[in-house]
Amino acid sequence: MILAQTVLATFKDASEKLTGHRKRDFIASVTEDYFDGSARKAETAMGWNRHSVQLGLNERRTGLICVDNYQARGRHKTEQVLPNLEADIHSLVDREAQADPKFQSTFLYTRISAKAVREALVNEVGYSESDLPSRQTIGEILNRLGYRLKKPKKQNL
Repeated sequence: MILAQTVLATFKDASEKLTGHRKRDFIASVTEDYFDGSARKAETAMGWNRHSVQLGLNERRTGLICVDNYQARGRHKTEQVLPNLEADIHSLVDREAQADPKFQSTFLYTRISAKAVREALVNEVGYSESDLPSRQTIGEILNRLGYRLKKPKKQNL
């Protein structure tokens, strides 16, 4: 019994060190050899995802390896979801932007805030409130586009 637990621990350790199709191939091999090819038994004994075990068994049976598409996961950047947003922001912010007076950086400084840019996108360009990202995201987009927000200096009157 202790030997069986040691072997199971070794299998778990080995499977954690592998990724992708190599991991699926390993767990499918263990499932075929020790669990009669049953994904449910492997899931119960080893704690492996039954669907991953079944995919590994199918890959071994057919010889075809399924390609993992990790790049398609997650949330896309707002510029990809709204392709015209970048050009619209440039058209609004460029008229308010100025270069660094000391020419120490390549950033353009702008006096318009992210909140004002968002409001201008709604009022002047025609975006709806629900289509646009939050004020903070607009600020991050401005930073990615090379703009830095700078508070206007107070004028002494």
